[in-house]
Amino acid sequence: MPNKRPNILFLMADQLAGPFVGPGGATNLRAPALSALIDKGVVFENFYCNSPLCAPSRFSMMSGALPKRIGAFDNASNFAADVPTFAHSLRAAGYRTALAGKMHFCGPDQLHGFEERLTTDIYPADYGWTPDWTRPEARPSWYHNMLSVKQAGPCQRSNQLDFDDEVTYVSRRHLFDLARSSDDRPFCLVVSWTHPHDPYAALPRFLDLYRPDDIPMPKVQREAVPLDPHSARLRHVNDMESIEITAADVLRARHAYFANVSYVDSQVAQLLETLREMGLFEDTLVLFTADHGDMLGERGLWYKMNWFENASRVPLIVHAPRLFSPRRVKEAASLIDLLPTLMELANDGKAFEPAVPIDGRSLLSHLSGTGGHDRVLGEYCGEGAIAPLVMIREKEWKFVHSPVDPDQLYNLANDPLELVNLAADTVHKAVVDHYRRETHELWNLEKLNEEVLESQRRRRIVYEALAKGRHVSWDHQPLREASTSYMRNHLVLDDLESRTRWPRVGT
Repeated sequence: MPNKRPNILFLMADQLAGPFVGPGGATNLRAPALSALIDKGVVFENFYCNSPLCAPSRFSMMSGALPKRIGAFDNASNFAADVPTFAHSLRAAGYRTALAGKMHFCGPDQLHGFEERLTTDIYPADYGWTPDWTRPEARPSWYHNMLSVKQAGPCQRSNQLDFDDEVTYVSRRHLFDLARSSDDRPFCLVVSWTHPHDPYAALPRFLDLYRPDDIPMPKVQREAVPLDPHSARLRHVNDMESIEITAADVLRARHAYFANVSYVDSQVAQLLETLREMGLFEDTLVLFTADHGDMLGERGLWYKMNWFENASRVPLIVHAPRLFSPRRVKEAASLIDLLPTLMELANDGKAFEPAVPIDGRSLLSHLSGTGGHDRVLGEYCGEGAIAPLVMIREKEWKFVHSPVDPDQLYNLANDPLELVNLAADTVHKAVVDHYRRETHELWNLEKLNEEVLESQRRRRIVYEALAKGRHVSWDHQPLREASTSYMRNHLVLDDLESRTRWPRVGT
């Protein structure tokens, strides 16, 4: 590995299902920028989130720790300021760290180790989205419903387009500033878009990239598999029974989803071109991933919040031709593995020794083609659940357990669509018994359940109190110093023009 530490451009989509991206994915996906990264990069074919919901997934990814370790239970969980993140660790190691876009931080700390945050977030930073497991019959008014599917189609502008266009703009400008800066630290820029997350509204020019025949329909219809108890609760919490969803609705929503993946690809292309223009591309490791997937009608389900492949498997592409030859990694790994991986890359391959316990393990051996672990742990404690729902993914097996539901066991090598739950099959009793023992060794689910309920109670009390009287927002307010932007009379014109021009002009 070269001695020069790489710059890191960490790119993240929202709700991008791994089965659609990379080898074996959707053959009709129009994503030339991602395809170019795949061709010369390391692609993880079995990469997972550790909690299939936005905030818990991101907090786990940032900290390298499972949700139980940091209290990251749902989309209104407090992310404590004393939890070390990869932004803290990289910054301490001498990196210049910045975040543009969504990270769904909840609580007063909206930086979590980033030296700069270039945009606000698209989602609220308070506790207003706290679920209540004591009232499973009550649908949260603020949560997903089926209008995202029913109203899918073209748009010229949307809340998410406004946000993501800004994310790309400020990220490109930041890369310009990095190239022109006298600061010689390597950088880590995290760019996090909110597409292709629902609502499924897309720009016409991206919709026009696809014909209806290009869009794959769900492989598993709702009637093809039994509805497990957790899936039934998800249908309730997402209000899936109140609106009839036709085949035309499904096609239209999936068409818009594919179009929005192409939109994300176009944003990736802009940043890669900026790296090239500023002479930064060769020295920059580019990483692309997502926080969780989207069921998109598979099994009659939409969005995420479960451990089926479409919801829990995400892409991971690592493009660094100077460091790693192109390859496909079949071993199972997950987002919590990124923190130790980034730290080893930042320290010339030296093993990372965290100051506090983490759950992630380095992917450096996977990237180098010398083996690596083949195991993922996951926890879901958010909306639609009434008790923790934990998952072990190891080799060909996926085991899902909750104290209130029947177990689920799938052999993904033989049954990639997860059609046959083998947990009650006596032929697989030894496998089920093994993973039940593992589950009890890894988790104290009774204790975890109490921690979730207590956290929900605390946050509801705090939110209700802070909603009264004078409101003080925790939402990040990006500031830009106008007195040093562009030309000002206390600046020397020639100096300003020289330092902002790229490439430099000789004297």
